[in-house]
Amino acid sequence: MRGGRHGLATRARTFFGVDSDWERVPADPARTQRIDALIALVALAAGSLGVELLRSIDSLGNVQDSWLWPHVAVVLGTVPLAWRRRWPLAVATVLSVHLFVFGIVMPAVAVSLPLQAVYFVALFTGVAWARDRRLMLGVVAGVLLLMFGWLTWQLAIGSGVEQSLARDGRPMKRQGLFSPTSAYVVYSLLVNVVYFGGAVLGGQAAWRSAFQRHRLADQARTIDEQASTLQQQAVIEERLRIARELHDVVAHHVSVIGIQASAARRVLRRDPAVAEQSLRSIETSSREAVTQMRGLLGTLRSGDAAGTEPRAPEPGLADVPHLVASSTTDGLRATCHVVEDTPGAVDAVPGAVGLSLYRTVQEALANVRRHSTATSASVVVRVAHRPDRGFAHGYAEVEVLDDGRPRSGTSGSGLGLLGVRERLATHGGVSEIGPRVTGGYRVRVRMPLPDGPS
Repeated sequence: MRGGRHGLATRARTFFGVDSDWERVPADPARTQRIDALIALVALAAGSLGVELLRSIDSLGNVQDSWLWPHVAVVLGTVPLAWRRRWPLAVATVLSVHLFVFGIVMPAVAVSLPLQAVYFVALFTGVAWARDRRLMLGVVAGVLLLMFGWLTWQLAIGSGVEQSLARDGRPMKRQGLFSPTSAYVVYSLLVNVVYFGGAVLGGQAAWRSAFQRHRLADQARTIDEQASTLQQQAVIEERLRIARELHDVVAHHVSVIGIQASAARRVLRRDPAVAEQSLRSIETSSREAVTQMRGLLGTLRSGDAAGTEPRAPEPGLADVPHLVASSTTDGLRATCHVVEDTPGAVDAVPGAVGLSLYRTVQEALANVRRHSTATSASVVVRVAHRPDRGFAHGYAEVEVLDDGRPRSGTSGSGLGLLGVRERLATHGGVSEIGPRVTGGYRVRVRMPLPDGPS
């Protein structure tokens, strides 16, 4: 029994929003105030008209001969509506007291249609616009107790019911299933239950509807903010990718240019033909570097991808042999071996994975030229679709080996290896980077292949 009461109380608290910290306030307080003032003015005019109609048909009872006090009652009962949404609970309380007091001293005025509509609107607004939901429940409970207490008192005093039902001073005879007295009492109670219950439930429905609109608007704002954040993150990630691309392109081509320029300077006087060939290689490398950097910078400048020209195709794993061949100079001999379990496996590697492995080889060869005494380097490209530990659908791998030792005074910034690790984190790959026991240096990077055709 106690659990049932607790569950009922919890559902009631949830329905009336007692634990909600949301406060319903008008979107435009000034406009709301003007509308409420206009409603109060209309109610005042309707109430005054109702009083005059009641006076005209001799229905005001003991105040029939007075024109002032019925209109005063109407003014006191309608003017507070001008602040019904500014102070909803206060207005609901004041007009409930008005109903109680004038229901005793001027019942004909209190039960007139205009004032009944005013009382309904006041209670409805109190429930619909109350900021403090806990206080609202207390006020509503007090109003209901007051109103039904007043109704009980009206029905109980003296012979009020019998007098209401009398016809020419004679008691009404029983004609239906119920006695006139019991039917009158039950009917009056039902009318007031519907009246006050409709005001309370209607007001709560209006509050919940406004609360749902607020939640939907808040969710829409949150979604917009998240979308904006994701868009900014995408821009940042794209710029970081371009930064890594610029680093790899510049590092590779500048190191090649430096080595070729040094060779050209040495042979310029001994063999002009060889020197000319070296200078042509420098020119080719320079043009390639400028072309790739222009493409990357063009992407970086474009704030919106829509309407821009498509970027040139980015290199992939199949371009590694050409990269290795272009890295061969007088001081460094570079070779490349491709190992694939099925013909065309290298070409089928997804573009993002292939680009990351290509940049890894590019960075490793640039480091060999800049920071090593190596005279030879070998690159192995492997693609296997058989499952392996940690690679359920196979892998693509590059391995760069050299036979040199670190060159003193040539420590780098570390951005190249940082870019390699970032690409590994993006694709979920593994790496082995460091000196070999037998001498030289190894850079081995393996990345997973996706399930099915790319």
